Amino acid sequence: MASGVKPRVKAPKSASAGETVTIKTLISHKMESGLRKDKDGNLIPRSIINRFTCEFNGKSVIDVEMQPSISTNPYFEFEATIPEAGDMKLTWYDDDGSVYEDSKSIAVG
Repeated sequence: MASGVKPRVKAPKSASAGETVTIKTLISHKMESGLRKDKDGNLIPRSIINRFTCEFNGKSVIDVEMQPSISTNPYFEFEATIPEAGDMKLTWYDDDGSVYEDSKSIAVG
């Protein structure tokens, strides 16, 4: 597991049934392409968040595959339609096999 990795999510606490809401995510991760060399000339191993997914009540909302050119601390902003009250599960997958998760509950009022 990479050190200092922290996912952050901004989502509304409630929405009307059928409302489209904006979800914002940021994960702190240094990201290393595997193409750079250290001061001794050795390749620095690749270390990137290679996939990001979001599900609402178990149904896929977004699924993104990332490549080495992705920036440090990847930020995603997307819209989701909220059909009912439920839980939004956000997951980031790291090259080293680590999985970082966050979830937000959204009430319908």
